[in-house]
Amino acid sequence: MKIGKTLITTEQIDEKLEEMGRTITEDYRGKDLLMVGILKGAFIVMADLARHVDLPVEFDFMAVSSYGAATKTSGVVRILKDLDQEIAGRHVLIVEDIIDSGLTLHYLIRNLSVRQPASLELAALLIKDEIDRPQLEVKYEGFHIPPEFVIGYGLDYAGKYRNLPYVAIMEEEG
Repeated sequence: MKIGKTLITTEQIDEKLEEMGRTITEDYRGKDLLMVGILKGAFIVMADLARHVDLPVEFDFMAVSSYGAATKTSGVVRILKDLDQEIAGRHVLIVEDIIDSGLTLHYLIRNLSVRQPASLELAALLIKDEIDRPQLEVKYEGFHIPPEFVIGYGLDYAGKYRNLPYVAIMEEEG
């Protein structure tokens, strides 16, 4: 496997996160906001997005697995790390790097909803188009991308390439 064509540049990502951050700031002004990052991929997106949110914000993380070392989801979601904080009565914003099959997020939203947050919304940097997935309402959207396997900006292949400052298509060599 090798790094292929750049799909979204560093500059485009910065502009989009700034725009999303301004909207989140307005929507959550005067509210107790908890941003929840889905590890490992969303940590870069959440850190950069949070710098554009002009409010006092708390952070928490969940780690889930539905891929293992594969490039396609297994469809089985396992919670590897749950939240450290109670979310009842809190305004919770789930931050994701990418929405692919949507199975993991669909599961997480159901799981977190029963914990009675004041609100539960979703922000995602990337949304794959042309994918059959459960209905998900993404309040803060970054980019719609083709159904390619992508790396960079938190997205990995076998644990590597998360540190690329842009999003690229992963290609088979040869």
